[in-house]
Amino acid sequence: MKKFDEAGLAEPILRAVKEEGYEAPTPIQREVIPHMKAGEDILGIAQTGTGKTAAFVLPLLNRLTEDRKKPAPHTCRALILAPTRELASQIADSVRTYGQFIGPSVAVIFGGVKPGPQLRALSKGLDIVIATPGRLEDHMSTGGIKLGATTTIVLDEADQMLDLGFAPAIRRILGKLPKVRQTVLLSATMPHQIRKLAKEFQNNPCEISVAPVSRPIEKIEQSVRFLNSSSKRAALQEILSEKDIERAIVFTRTKRGADRVSGHLDKAGMSSAAIHGNKSQRQRERSLDGFKSGSIKILVATDIAARGIDIDGVSHVINYELPNVPEAYVHRIGRTARAGKSGMAISLCDATEQPYLRDIERLIGRKILSDDGDWDGASGEMPAFDPTSEQTQLKRRKRPQGNRRRSPGGAGRSGSAHGTKVASEPSARPAGAKPDAGRGRGGKPNANDRPARKSAPNRSQSGRPRRAKPAAAQR
Repeated sequence: MKKFDEAGLAEPILRAVKEEGYEAPTPIQREVIPHMKAGEDILGIAQTGTGKTAAFVLPLLNRLTEDRKKPAPHTCRALILAPTRELASQIADSVRTYGQFIGPSVAVIFGGVKPGPQLRALSKGLDIVIATPGRLEDHMSTGGIKLGATTTIVLDEADQMLDLGFAPAIRRILGKLPKVRQTVLLSATMPHQIRKLAKEFQNNPCEISVAPVSRPIEKIEQSVRFLNSSSKRAALQEILSEKDIERAIVFTRTKRGADRVSGHLDKAGMSSAAIHGNKSQRQRERSLDGFKSGSIKILVATDIAARGIDIDGVSHVINYELPNVPEAYVHRIGRTARAGKSGMAISLCDATEQPYLRDIERLIGRKILSDDGDWDGASGEMPAFDPTSEQTQLKRRKRPQGNRRRSPGGAGRSGSAHGTKVASEPSARPAGAKPDAGRGRGGKPNANDRPARKSAPNRSQSGRPRRAKPAAAQR
């Protein structure tokens, strides 16, 4: 199959594909479309950005053209699971684009928004539901959706769903589906958990691997720059100031780090937006829309967005912090060099991140070329500290606890330089008493450290006999 015309797809689908400017299918599409049309279970492995979405969306739409039976209320004919909100939304956009001349009923189900509109859409019955596992289970528990009539399920980016802890939810969802169904697992990597899931829920799947596992697209020019951690901000600003940058995505390991980097870029006069799990759905959509339109040139994201950003025209991916999971590097840099274009991936690596870099190079099977930096990454040694080039931070030293006064000779509480008990000490401290109890600042006696007077009956503080009160007062 060299052209979509040879794929046996319905005419409305071919028309939509041609309107998008696609004529020749990608390798993953050439392999997946025929087997999926035949109703086989599929275990697909392909690099990110190679067209996996169209590979399963086109056969699903073709099946709808062959059987236009209206689904029953609270059911769906096909279910697509995705790890993130952004990826679920983009799959829904692809379904609407390729199905524009068919008009399939579609709903996107994910958290972070009110469930009411989703429940109303599910109540009518749908052709295709695209969902994240957590929110889908919520609707399943309330009866908002029932999977007894679902004949096809697709797990897109299955490995990331497992990484995010969705394995128990996926097993529960698959357990609610009919035994006779088509199960499609598509991913960029193939860890042991995916194969275990395939053996458990797939029936003699057709395994399709169109590229070496976890090898980045060859059109991405990769480089690493070895820096002190304190130099990363200046290096990032320098890279993003170059003229050849159209759109850039900067990746950090933490949500807080993404906010800090975005704030630094804004102060430097560079339009940026942070996107991560703590942002509301409205904030995430606003940031992505600004990034797509070009009003925001730089997007700062965490790994949760690495699989959910499918935007053409991203010229640069910058790893401000290297990921501690090597597979995440492949998905990060896969945000560039999409739709046949080339791209650049630049990583900023400090001394503590060298083990992460070695794991990444071992995974992709090649050494990442070194760019200019502060130190030589091959030697594994940081440069000597130069107080003239970097501002020294003064340590704030703690005061001795308990206001204890030290002797001129440097002795501790015992008064001896070696911490041994002095023989001339007048008396031992009572058991359970605090050191220097009763002494204030400078070792002076406290006011309440005076000898207690014996109380005498019917005597005042001056020692005079107290006057007896009248009998009425005594009552």
